[in-house]
Amino acid sequence: MSHLATRLTRVVLNALFASVVLGSQFAAALEVGEKAPDFSLPSSDGNTYSLSQFLGEKPVVIAFFPKAFTGG
Repeated sequence: MSHLATRLTRVVLNALFASVVLGSQFAAALEVGEKAPDFSLPSSDGNTYSLSQFLGEKPVVIAFFPKAFTGG
């Protein structure tokens, strides 16, 4: 498999995993304005990040799209 195909597969699988985890555990349990519980997700750079790592440091944005297909 080519490097691009391998990377794209990893990104898509991470996004799918994240959407399943977040969709099933948090979407129904949280109300607007509530703080999110701590969670960890694998990223496309190969590292795993937790929400608690950024608590009080900076805003957190979770994006679900393959970088290869964006215009930027």
